[in-house]
Amino acid sequence: MAKVKKQPRPKAVTPKGFRDYFGAEVSDRAAMLSKIAGVYHRYGFDALESSAVETVEALGKFLPDVDRPNEGVFAWQDEDDAWVALRYDLTAPLARVYAQHRNDLPLPYRRYAMGPVWRNEKPGPGRYRQFYQCDADTVGAASVAADAEICAMLSDVLEDVGIPRGDYIVRVNNRKVLNGVLECMGLSDDGQRDAVLRTIDKFDKVGEAGVRELLGKGRLDASGAYIDGVGLSVEQAEPVLAFLTSKGADAAATLTKLRAAIGESLIGAEGVDELRQIADLLVAQGYGPDRIVIDPSVVRGLGYYTGPVFEAELTFEILDEKGRKRQFGSVAGGGRYDDLVKRFTGQEVPATGVSIGVDRLLAALREKGRIQSVESGPVVVTVMDRDRMADYQAMVAELRAAGIRAEVYLGNPKNFGNQLKYADKRNSPVAVIEGGDEKAQGVVQIKDLILGKQMAENATLEEWKERPSQYEVARGDLVAKVREILEQQ
Repeated sequence: MAKVKKQPRPKAVTPKGFRDYFGAEVSDRAAMLSKIAGVYHRYGFDALESSAVETVEALGKFLPDVDRPNEGVFAWQDEDDAWVALRYDLTAPLARVYAQHRNDLPLPYRRYAMGPVWRNEKPGPGRYRQFYQCDADTVGAASVAADAEICAMLSDVLEDVGIPRGDYIVRVNNRKVLNGVLECMGLSDDGQRDAVLRTIDKFDKVGEAGVRELLGKGRLDASGAYIDGVGLSVEQAEPVLAFLTSKGADAAATLTKLRAAIGESLIGAEGVDELRQIADLLVAQGYGPDRIVIDPSVVRGLGYYTGPVFEAELTFEILDEKGRKRQFGSVAGGGRYDDLVKRFTGQEVPATGVSIGVDRLLAALREKGRIQSVESGPVVVTVMDRDRMADYQAMVAELRAAGIRAEVYLGNPKNFGNQLKYADKRNSPVAVIEGGDEKAQGVVQIKDLILGKQMAENATLEEWKERPSQYEVARGDLVAKVREILEQQ
């Protein structure tokens, strides 16, 4: 008889491109989401929680940074052989939701949404296939007042979560201005226009000189490989370079340069006028150039957006993995996308919105030392006599009723040292001890674990005597003493 092959044990590994989040990380994210939701709610946006799974048809080919339709998603066939996929962002689901429920929703419809999204792309350092987004969108408002409001709200979000003025800037541009520049260039070949757009998108990486080379014959990249250029003449390339370098000393100077860059283009003039309106509306609300600026170098999602685009950038420096100084970079972006709902309804519905990268914002706050990512654990009520578990549960119930995070040690209570090691591993601030003698005397021992740890590391004998880290109090004073210690820590 053939021997049955033993099934191998599964490997305990996280799938490639995914990660697990523990304790403080989850709490930090929840706290940040709460702050962002508070700003969105203050601006009058309503919460929406849509399905994590959409039909592939509904998702369409609108993934901003992937050219091929339906690429970059986790998709499968359901029991009806229909293709469905995990959402890759929170905007495509919004278009479906609005088209499906438009008769029941107010117009304009203002919603915010938060949650994980999934992209089936090659993972890299700090780049995962599952990550959180935090969006706010206005559907059904053609006025650029809606775009200006999104920019103001984005500024408020950054300050509310702990990024001060001077450490961030919200930059605003308009896709219509770029369309005007392309019109001035007289490019009739769609392939050449697309090549120009892809080149413009590299401006933040290669700078003005690099774009000039790529619009012309080409350039050598950092690895020494030669990248073919678009093949434009110097005269043809000039409007693009004039556009990208139009940022002036203030909004008025920038707009003047942009008007020169777009020549006689009507669509370009419309874009410049929209930028002027946005700048005026923001100034009227108190958002000056120290917070929000007109910046032609913002060229995000060129195939996706139809009007104003904006990006929030953190301007402080950090050290990269090689110890080199660099700016932290972008943490949020968005813009106007008037064609998205049209896929479902056949009618153009104006829309504008922003998406905030929560994980990047959290990383920024950690870099600034605003989040320590060490969560305080619960007060631990130790077990000195397993037959008196009811007494210990009564203690922990009193602490919880007073709003204090607490738990009874539920492991093997035989070794008391292991109970304190457990409390230390949980980063617990206090341990409560009641043995038989304490029970008979009506007292409890309360050990300040944080102070005890600090004293053990640094204190002299005299300091140890002057400031003990363990107290004996009456059983009835348990809650008051624990609260006093927690307030002092």
